[in-house]
This record gives sequence, structure tokens and C-alpha cells, in this order.
Amino acid sequence: MPVVANHMSRDLLTVGPDERLGAAAKRMADRGVGAVLVMEGERPAGILTERDLLKAVAAGLEPDARVQDWMTRHPETIEAGDSTEHAASLMIHGGFRHLPVLDEGKVAGIISIRDLMRVTLEDSAPRGV
Repeated sequence: MPVVANHMSRDLLTVGPDERLGAAAKRMADRGVGAVLVMEGERPAGILTERDLLKAVAAGLEPDARVQDWMTRHPETIEAGDSTEHAASLMIHGGFRHLPVLDEGKVAGIISIRDLMRVTLEDSAPRGV
């Protein structure tokens, strides 16, 4: 069974909780990612996702809004050695698309629903190809 460590992204984009929300959104867009880990030192304080940004905009985003005002605090996490099936189950039942990955208690990466779809479809090709 595939494990999370073999399919997660290790090249993390992180932000601090005091960073301005607009700056974090720009960094996300520049990197083409749908979520960033919010770090307080070595510890994950939360996760900021596209959905969080959408909520902020819908609420009338203030120019001085900070990441900590809109991030999801204490996100669900998964261990690097856990199965991708377990990751998918957490995401489906939790209603989210990104999971921070820990290895021996430290942030090691992030896995997305897109990463899990690649695992599922790695031996498949689209019709007509």
C-alpha cells in the first residue's frame, strides 16, 4: 500500500500568522498552490487554504487582515508513514483537500487530494491518448 511520504510535497510554502492575508494570497498564486502551512517557529499553528481566502473576500476583506484572522487553526495532520488510503479517508470525511504531514512530530510536507488522485490514476491514461 502506498505511503504518504512517497507522494507528498516537500517543497513547502509557509507563512507566519502575522503576515498580511493579501501577501500570503499573492505568494500562493505565484507558487500555484492551494494551501500554505502557517508556522510559529517549528510548530504548525494552522493552514491557510483557498477556501479560507474565499471566506475572507466574501466577508469584505480588510486591507490589514492577517493570516491568523482567517487560517484554519489546529488542522488535522497525518504521519509520513501512514497510507495514502488513510489520508484520503481523513480528507473525505473531514471535508478538506490538504493535510499537513508530520514525521516524528515535525512538519515534513503536505499532501493534497490531487496528490492522492495521482496515486489512484498513475497507471491510467485519459481516453484518446
